[in-house]
Amino acid sequence: MSNYYDILGITKEASDAEIKKAFRKQAMKYHPDQNQGDKSAEDQFKKVNEAYAVLSDQQKRQQYDTFGEAGFHQRYSSDDIFRGTDFGSIFNEMGFNDGASFFSSFFGGAQGGQGGFQQARKGQDVEYPLQIGFMDSLNGAKRKISFTLSNGQTRDLTVNIPSGINAGAKLRVQGKGAASPHGGSPGDLYILIEIASHPDFSRNGNDIESPILLKLSEAILGCSAEVKTPFGEKRVKIPPGVKHGTKVRLRGLGFPVSGNSSAKGDLFAVVELDMPRHLDEDQLAAVTSLQESGL
Repeated sequence: MSNYYDILGITKEASDAEIKKAFRKQAMKYHPDQNQGDKSAEDQFKKVNEAYAVLSDQQKRQQYDTFGEAGFHQRYSSDDIFRGTDFGSIFNEMGFNDGASFFSSFFGGAQGGQGGFQQARKGQDVEYPLQIGFMDSLNGAKRKISFTLSNGQTRDLTVNIPSGINAGAKLRVQGKGAASPHGGSPGDLYILIEIASHPDFSRNGNDIESPILLKLSEAILGCSAEVKTPFGEKRVKIPPGVKHGTKVRLRGLGFPVSGNSSAKGDLFAVVELDMPRHLDEDQLAAVTSLQESGL
């Protein structure tokens, strides 16, 4: 998967006008009418059009910049990417007559915007809900799935789940949906990610929260305590007088940050006070003494 900015030969700071100018240049260079029978040029032409469909749309461009290559394609299908982009008018401006019809036949069902086209040549997309564990969402995993299409055909696949994936994310497996009844390309499979709860950890953005249970005396006097992390227990220093709900940070023990392979979130040990329900005589006397001393 190539970077859209690199495909068009522009920087991330490029203006809308610069994006359109770069697209016209690349589209003219790789257009099939200019490169009859050249498969590599055809593939590059498709990439150029996809890059322009994303970068020319402010919302799609912002999502792409925010979530990076993998994160963006988890959220946007091929139809989503091309929807709203008026390629027909652009190709006509470039001197390619009937640009809308050309784009429809060339891309097999992608959708254009106003002045464009809509031709249902692609097969139907299929959705498959998949629940994974918390640790799988953190570390990534492989899962074997089996599903049945509307025509009765059963498909068995091994799915690669990327590390750091969020609940609600969609993983697109291109070409694994239903076959097209019109001779076009098959639809795509969209795997809808659900994440099971974990008894010790919860996710907050790219950070992980883990409870740490302290006795009243430990909270008052401070202590050194063990906290559970996905990478084993870690010892943390608790300052005197810590309050219920205080978060102690352990850097770099969270989820990987999308679009940045080296950055990770943090783990926060969340202080919970273990308040005793019953006190023996000595404990009651000690607490009564503290109360009388004004503490």
